[in-house]
Amino acid sequence: MAERKKVLLRLDPAVYDAVAKWAADDLRSVNAQIEFALRRALDQAGRSPRASRSDDS
Repeated sequence: MAERKKVLLRLDPAVYDAVAKWAADDLRSVNAQIEFALRRALDQAGRSPRASRSDDS
């Protein structure tokens, strides 16, 4: 697996709290929940990185 990129992200506290609650409901970390939401948005926009990855099934 390729090394993951580190990104500093500043969020409105209310947005963070909403994401943290969503993450807890889905049994994910906040970081994993943000990545999940970003991947979903990329899929919906037709910009999924999975199309260029050969290791996904």
